[in-house]
Amino acid sequence: MKTLYVVTHPQSVHHVEGRVGGWYDTALTDLGRRQADAIAARITELCAEDTPALVSSDLLRCSETAEIIGRHLSLTPRLTPGLREMSYGVAEGKPQAWLDTRRLPVPDDGGLDDTGGIEGAETRRQTGTRIYGAMDALMADPADALVIVTHGFALTFVIAWWIGMPIECLGRVSFPVPSGSITHLAENTQWKSRSVIQLGEKAHLAGIA
Repeated sequence: MKTLYVVTHPQSVHHVEGRVGGWYDTALTDLGRRQADAIAARITELCAEDTPALVSSDLLRCSETAEIIGRHLSLTPRLTPGLREMSYGVAEGKPQAWLDTRRLPVPDDGGLDDTGGIEGAETRRQTGTRIYGAMDALMADPADALVIVTHGFALTFVIAWWIGMPIECLGRVSFPVPSGSITHLAENTQWKSRSVIQLGEKAHLAGIA
């Protein structure tokens, strides 16, 4: 059985500053690092019977999270640019209100190739193609379990890939989860099926301030 634990990075500087994330590269806050320690402790429990591999988006808020998890698991994270968040082009690093007032509505035929009129922004098709390629490569790893550290919106594409959703369907799908969550995916090799065991678990963050 192949098991995936997909972590969405915890609180980052762009969250508290109210800035657009995407490829805008900010670190974890002090709270985010405490949350990452709690994530690492929970991942250690979940992987108690496995020797997992650890991979991460190369953006700082994810790589810092992965480093903290790696210290608990005695693993060095492998950084993978393909797991980055969707790029928001010229909006990245700007106040969220700047994007909110300029983004055009999604067209009636869906958002697969929509940039919202934002110069340089990725479409869902481009983001999905990138993440699907990264996931195809990661599944060649012989480890029974993979710990993957990525971003909140990117998680949707990881799950879509996992359940075999065609890229053409990505314009209308979303799996929203909180920052710092853990999503558990598992494959049953006997039945040749893939399950979403738990989506966006966050109990490990309770009481952290």
